[in-house]
Amino acid sequence: MKDSADNPLDPHRIADEPFYRPVGDEVALFTAAWAARMPVMLKGPTGCGKTRFVEHMAWALGRPLVTVACNEDMTASDLVGRFLLDAEGTRWQDGPLTFAARHGAICYLDEVVEARQDTTVAIHPLTDDRRVLPLEKKGELLRAHPDFLLVISYNPGYQSLMKDLKQSTKQRFGALDFTWPDAATEIAIVAHESAVDPEIAEKLVEIGARARNLKGHGLDEGLSTRMLIHAGRLIAAGVAPRAACSMALSCPVTDDPDMRDALDAAVATWF
Repeated sequence: MKDSADNPLDPHRIADEPFYRPVGDEVALFTAAWAARMPVMLKGPTGCGKTRFVEHMAWALGRPLVTVACNEDMTASDLVGRFLLDAEGTRWQDGPLTFAARHGAICYLDEVVEARQDTTVAIHPLTDDRRVLPLEKKGELLRAHPDFLLVISYNPGYQSLMKDLKQSTKQRFGALDFTWPDAATEIAIVAHESAVDPEIAEKLVEIGARARNLKGHGLDEGLSTRMLIHAGRLIAAGVAPRAACSMALSCPVTDDPDMRDALDAAVATWF
């Protein structure tokens, strides 16, 4: 279904191809899910490329992308919409989920587990064969556009009894597991995104691999690919490698002095 030139989705279109290196068959699987209009759940650690993957797939499929960064204060009205007051009285304003469902965009709920469970329940009618969204305050039953697709992501490493998706929500989605890329792929990603030489990128990836071995042994989470890119960008800008790694890697990931020393020692091995 073609969109008109003045379609409200135009600001949500991705003009340039986002750089993404596949690590498996995730591109083919997502494409098949899109064709079947199967809601998709992306699972993996923070900074491993889930959001970039969604951006790449939206570009590849030629669909607009509406992204929502979920948080614990998000209400169902934030997601679905609400009545607003203006000079002429009251008017309804669609929330991002309703906007995407009405016009046919991919709606990406990033870190959906951060949202309140009573809020995530609002997505249920859109994730089964009904593909509808009840707008109770407006008295409207919105049937999703044929091109609408719902994508959610979360980090299973941060699960707890208070912060986890209900099984009634999980089982409505097809799921793709994301993890850290293999070394060669991660080197290529870091080199491309930070504009450092491949030799520098390789050293950063080695540091990241060592730090990830410390997860559960002093670190709650390993160094993400995103963090390695941040360090690379500082180095590319002329910052000394050890200072760049301290700022972008060891300081953000832990407040424990001994753990920082261990990370700084790993950095010193390579720089």
